[in-house]
Amino acid sequence: MSNLWTRAELEAATGGRFLDCAGQPTTATPEGAVSGISIDTRTLQPGDLFIALKGDASDGHAHVQAALDKGAAAAMVHRAAGLADPRVLVVADTMQGLQDLAVAARTRFAGKVVAVTGSVGKTTTKEMLRLCLGANGKTHAAEASYNNHWGVPLTLARLPRDAAFCISEIGMNHPGEILPLAHMVRPDVALITTIGSAHLGHMGSLDAIAAEKASLITTLPAGGIAIVPDDAHGASFFAAAAQQASASLWTAGANPNSTAHMSALHAGADGTHFTASIAGVDVPVHIPAPGVHLARNALSALAACAALNTNLPKAAAALEAFAPGKGRGALSRIAGGAVTLLDESYNASSASIRAALDVLHHIPASRRIAVLGDMRELGDFATAEHTALAQPAAVSADLVFCCGPHMKSLFDALPHARQGAWADNAASLAPLVCAALRTGDAVLVKGSLGSRMRDIIAALGTLAAVEPA
Repeated sequence: MSNLWTRAELEAATGGRFLDCAGQPTTATPEGAVSGISIDTRTLQPGDLFIALKGDASDGHAHVQAALDKGAAAAMVHRAAGLADPRVLVVADTMQGLQDLAVAARTRFAGKVVAVTGSVGKTTTKEMLRLCLGANGKTHAAEASYNNHWGVPLTLARLPRDAAFCISEIGMNHPGEILPLAHMVRPDVALITTIGSAHLGHMGSLDAIAAEKASLITTLPAGGIAIVPDDAHGASFFAAAAQQASASLWTAGANPNSTAHMSALHAGADGTHFTASIAGVDVPVHIPAPGVHLARNALSALAACAALNTNLPKAAAALEAFAPGKGRGALSRIAGGAVTLLDESYNASSASIRAALDVLHHIPASRRIAVLGDMRELGDFATAEHTALAQPAAVSADLVFCCGPHMKSLFDALPHARQGAWADNAASLAPLVCAALRTGDAVLVKGSLGSRMRDIIAALGTLAAVEPA
């Protein structure tokens, strides 16, 4: 069992105290260690520290006894009434306790840290980095999309003592959310994937989004490296942030004058190929999935590897094992193999929908069908952002199905021959999509998480067969 935290370290980091058998805080030096950290008893493993976080809809304190019964090595609480177990660590506040562990973990970490943010592509780039850096040393990375006020400290608190690299994903919905998380992470390399219109309703402008993302760069150490797209909105914000931190600013993209640039790009059904030229080193790259956006993500990931002085050919070769995650571009066959499904149901923004439509365009099929749900958090910009997608949708798809009040504007802007059907919600649209599919079709499903496009994915998964073309 790995030694992630000793009980004494848990007390020192959080200022908390373990209980004695009578349920009273004790000053005795605790013995033992925990091997992992959990905030969910459903996935808790024996030896974990269970942290009883209190959220808006749930309170982990209701599950402390269940965690202990499942073999938790310790449980962090801020309410200990009724608990008389020497495995219980009492702190002033469990969220603060988690953040304290994160700070302590980062302080003791001797390896290098990469922080990834951006309007789209954060998780994909993080997963590419996991492969690339993993080929060069023990690498710890955030699970899933753990990029918010609890996901970032949880990632750090789980950081193994002996890792060589740590990858933290940092997200935001509102102004001011990135900086406190970035101060916690203290990256050696800051990577911005894109600047797009996601959360435009909360942020108000692309300038505000770029400024918020650029705040990550200000937390770099002197001599640290920031990697940004060579064509992204907000170049002046990135430059100012790098200057403030006395950090270097690298650009990545198709421009041959960029620090990291790609050439000989081919994105087709067999995957994505290009040559990456970074700091004077050229490496061939193959990603076994289609998408120009994947090439850009991979280039940025490789640039981060170069910034950390790792073996670039080994990093590039590791991308052969990349596969898009569930809801993030995974390709599969449904309806007994008669239909190709491109599952992009996890989330959506204008940039990511355009990228997904481009992937759909390159999938061999007798017909290409796009099923699109509302993009959220666009505020007063919603109608314009949705309507602007009509042209790329009509180019890439033979038939377009839409759901949600905002997607109605896109649907109405489509040529009549491209209009499949519109419904108010995903559950109502699902049977219409299922009935329309034919043998040889390729179907893209994409929308914001709140649009519940997973309901359409679930319905498509039940199809045993479809009508012939």
